[in-house]
Amino acid sequence: MTKVFYNHSCNICRKEIELYQKMPNDITWIDIQDERAKETKLDDDQLLRRLHVTEDGKLYKGAKAFLVLWSKLPKMRLFYLTLKQPIIYHLFAFFYEIAAYFLYLKNKYK
Repeated sequence: MTKVFYNHSCNICRKEIELYQKMPNDITWIDIQDERAKETKLDDDQLLRRLHVTEDGKLYKGAKAFLVLWSKLPKMRLFYLTLKQPIIYHLFAFFYEIAAYFLYLKNKYK
């Protein structure tokens, strides 16, 4: 079972997740404000900082979480196949961390 933990209060995060939710999938979508987010054993600050995905009991965060998510969505398969390539993945992860940090700062004080 795949679960995605995302920040529903972040406009950008919410819009992206809403796009994914419209695609056929069997993913459980959990807002980090939901009590079920406690199963990650992460504090609020850690949950705000990045996207988190659990699959088969394993927790993924950041760029790796996106790869897991995209691997489950047929319409995102090309992103998954492209961005999982080693050199491209490292660039993707680097730029994801920059974007995620600014989103974190933007949403931390809401």
